[in-house]
Amino acid sequence: MPQIQQWQWIPTHLTVEQFEEFVLPHLHLGRRGPQPKLSLHAVFNYILKLLYLGCQWKELPIEKDKDGQPEIHYTRIYRTFRRFEAQGCFAAIFAGTVGLLHQQALLVISVLHGDGTTTAARKGGDHLGFSGHKHLKGDKVVAFCDRNCNVVAPFVSAPGNRNESPLLKAALPQVTRIAHHVGLDLSETIVSLDGVYDSRANRKAIFNRGMVPNIPENLRGRKTSKPRRKPIFNPALFQERFRTTERVFAWEDKFRRLLLRFERISQLHYALKTLAYSLINLRHFCQG
Repeated sequence: MPQIQQWQWIPTHLTVEQFEEFVLPHLHLGRRGPQPKLSLHAVFNYILKLLYLGCQWKELPIEKDKDGQPEIHYTRIYRTFRRFEAQGCFAAIFAGTVGLLHQQALLVISVLHGDGTTTAARKGGDHLGFSGHKHLKGDKVVAFCDRNCNVVAPFVSAPGNRNESPLLKAALPQVTRIAHHVGLDLSETIVSLDGVYDSRANRKAIFNRGMVPNIPENLRGRKTSKPRRKPIFNPALFQERFRTTERVFAWEDKFRRLLLRFERISQLHYALKTLAYSLINLRHFCQG
């Protein structure tokens, strides 16, 4: 059996040193009131444990104190999670991981691969739609990653009944925003996408940002191509796109809380997904 490469190990628990280096600088710390009995490091690891196990909040396995009682109630962990989400801490943690990858020269942005995935929602909620192609009710997410399987841009979400092609106009500003935030130069970067994004508006939006689209022609039921200039397309890069994006989505499925959407509030589900993408980026620095 071949040995698994070490950089493919996705962390699900952070040590104190890793928490203080990658997470703590992006958290909003309270200045008033008594100090909590349990550290933020322990509370954050409980959130990671819920993300990994996929259990309910009330079923979260909590350690016992010296008196044999749970060291913290699950509602306090949930309130901390809601506070971090409302303050934008998870988005800041993700942006910090992208900046760290850029500083360590671990980003390969000559090609950006984009793809969408659909998550089923069994218990309902907001921002949902029925996908006739997937035969499920849920929401979809479009994410971008580099050639080294690092998520480099915040995802764009939409109900499951929405077509992915119009979502690119909302996703590209997110890509350029995170690039400016961490100091990335995306000029002449190739954007490799599926044939569903084949449209004049999408290609123009990519060109206007100084990037080059690599999108196969979508005949959309036609037997022959339209009489137009042949678009730029590299089949080798398109095959690489499948290997990178599908690997990232497979790593995302390691976190069982994201296999099905149980959060009725979409922002809470997206916060957990952002946290999972941050852990995928931190795999280079948090090896077991």
